[in-house]
Amino acid sequence: MLRRLHTEQPESFAFTEANQKWAEAQISKYPEGRQASAVIALLWRAQEQEGWLSRPAIEHVAGMLGMAYIRALEVATFYFMFQLQPVGTVAHVQVCGTTSCMICGAEDLIGVCKEKIAKKPHQISSDGKFSWEEVECLGACANAPMAQIGKDYYEDLTAESLAHLLDEMAAGKVPTPGSQTGRFASEPAGGVTSLHNDKVNASNASVSLATEIGDTLKRIDGTEVRLRAPWNPAMDSGAATPPPVNDDLLGPTANNERPTPGAQPGADKAVNDHATTKQESDADNKARPDEGEVAGVSKAGDATPEGGAYHAAGESGETVQSETRETSTHAGDAPLSRGMDTSAEDDPVNAEASDVPEGEETRPEVLETARGSGADDLKQIKGVGPKLEQTLHGMGIFHFDQIAGWSARELAWIDRNLEGFKGRVIRDNWVGQAKVLSREGQTDG
Repeated sequence: MLRRLHTEQPESFAFTEANQKWAEAQISKYPEGRQASAVIALLWRAQEQEGWLSRPAIEHVAGMLGMAYIRALEVATFYFMFQLQPVGTVAHVQVCGTTSCMICGAEDLIGVCKEKIAKKPHQISSDGKFSWEEVECLGACANAPMAQIGKDYYEDLTAESLAHLLDEMAAGKVPTPGSQTGRFASEPAGGVTSLHNDKVNASNASVSLATEIGDTLKRIDGTEVRLRAPWNPAMDSGAATPPPVNDDLLGPTANNERPTPGAQPGADKAVNDHATTKQESDADNKARPDEGEVAGVSKAGDATPEGGAYHAAGESGETVQSETRETSTHAGDAPLSRGMDTSAEDDPVNAEASDVPEGEETRPEVLETARGSGADDLKQIKGVGPKLEQTLHGMGIFHFDQIAGWSARELAWIDRNLEGFKGRVIRDNWVGQAKVLSREGQTDG
């Protein structure tokens, strides 16, 4: 299907002040030179603000990301979730017309749209409130027929229930999304036949969240978005239920600082005090060097660089993780071209490290800051990506010769304290690679 920009375009586009700050926060998630990775997020927020994507909006986003206009246009025209023409001021209705929905009555739903909104898709109703289109499968086949209206799914629809929904929306109401016949999720229409669990909420998680946030239909100007503290394992893992997490909405505060890790808005004072006390304790421990340390050198894991990227295990073995800590174990953490080291023979220290008993590891000595002209490019070690390099810097590891000099016990300590990457240090032969690189050699990959 050929998708073109609308023939009538506004003269300009600008994010609201709140959305501009939100967009800048999204861009900051990506390393220098990779800002274009935020293009979908910014285009979506532009659409959430205006209801559709205009040419000025696409060009504005491209300019923020340093992209050629045609590149942003390619993204906007490729994904059907982006509306390239004006939509109704209240809602745009997307009726699924694929197999399951078609069999269960999608044509009747389309008939309602033609009668109550407009004869043809993408036309706006006479009162300007609604528009509609037929779309391909939206993935709620067990609850067919269904439609996405605004941001949410309305399932188990009939012609009568869809007509009622549109009347409610036209009157300024926001009907509860989800199944319109009372189904909790995708259980059989006659009721569950197994897994008779007691339900904590009256609605499933998606419906509950949509009802709580209340932005199903409204435009997003950024001024009413409620910020939620990120999940903090050390503080929150003991909670009966996880706190709400939506850290993509978290931007700098008025003081340009991140919220205290573990502190929840409106949370119990004791929890917030615990998070603050832990931070003060970490700072106090950093101020008191361990016995035997020399100036400028500390034990790995005690270093707390600016930004708090990593707080590793202390003597008690407790780990504290800040919101910038990388925890993913996906293969994509490092470039796909990186893999096992083939330029240096597997170092014997790897086998020895694997045999070090739990609890007998030794923390290696590290540096407060990089020496000389700056840190080595640790990403040359296959298996180390940009974020993992940042984590190593946070631990006080900046140079190849530091890694090359690890003993088996020190290597075992590093391997067991890089949460989410256990086994990678040994498997990818970091020590062997570092020995080559510290001699100004080059590893393959």
